[in-house]
Amino acid sequence: MAFEYQEDHIRNSRGTLLFTCRWLPLISSPKALVFLCHGYGMECSGFMRECGTRLAAAGYAVFGIDYEGHGRSKGARCYIKKFENIVNDCSNFFKSICAQEEYRDKSRFLYGESMGGAVALLLHKKDPSFWNGAVLVAPMCKISEKVKPHPVVVNILTKMEEIIPKWKIVPTKDVIDSAFKDPIKREVIRNNKLIYQDKPRLKTALEMLRTSISLEDGLNEVTLPFFVLHGEADIVTDPEVSKALYEKASSKDKTIKLYPGMWHGLTSGEPDENIEIVFADITAWLDKRCNAVTFEQILRPSNQGFEKFDNAMVSMAATSGRTQSNGTYLCGLKRPRTQRRSAM
Repeated sequence: MAFEYQEDHIRNSRGTLLFTCRWLPLISSPKALVFLCHGYGMECSGFMRECGTRLAAAGYAVFGIDYEGHGRSKGARCYIKKFENIVNDCSNFFKSICAQEEYRDKSRFLYGESMGGAVALLLHKKDPSFWNGAVLVAPMCKISEKVKPHPVVVNILTKMEEIIPKWKIVPTKDVIDSAFKDPIKREVIRNNKLIYQDKPRLKTALEMLRTSISLEDGLNEVTLPFFVLHGEADIVTDPEVSKALYEKASSKDKTIKLYPGMWHGLTSGEPDENIEIVFADITAWLDKRCNAVTFEQILRPSNQGFEKFDNAMVSMAATSGRTQSNGTYLCGLKRPRTQRRSAM
């Protein structure tokens, strides 16, 4: 199915210019709306491109936003002052799309990868009945017990965060080798200059830690339909995290699939045949649920908090054939992979 790709910029409530993009089917009205929540340090137009093109080719209207400080958005690179700022920016932008006349009767799905899974779950928590469902790929919603930092360490870092919040002092390994199995895709990801590949800033790391702990404590509050996917060989985020979400969530409609031998980058770092399997599962799950309607769809959502700034459109025709994607630097919540490593 042919689709159109568009880019735009908006200003958030703090005056920061944010990059947005969308992939829209050309032939007919979209089956439903899918909103992308990317991972830590990455962006939508490159890394999430394959997700956007595949879902648009399957008939979905797909919308993405680069968080403040990420990708093509303005702001200190990968500095997360408050995690709730990310959630609020996404909520305002996504709801401004849902409020448009041509989309008000469409089902609305969240799609989150890694840290984006946390963003998606917090969007659901912010407005529990608004979303029709979520696809969560290796989500960051719980800190693995294997690497949970000692409270004393957290206490020391917390005392320092207001003094040196932007300092890149958090020790971490480059996780690209550990997250993406295919060596060619891995190098494409490494060469994407929009991806943040430096050490995490102090306050950013603490915000992600606090967010993960908060989500873990409230997994039973998750009520929306969801499909959680995880590679069994993922050592960036523990598959046990997805199992905990599936077991504790109160959702009546919940699905989990673990992929033997697959790593963290299910949609971007696996061999082509594995990526085909993963996207086939995602589209099949969405296709079965894209006609659901929420009560809020009879109301017009608020469009507060954003100012449209500039508009640029790039049109193209595409089919469902595979498009090479770029990649992300992801939040490492487990020990670095020690096998299959190149020099890092």
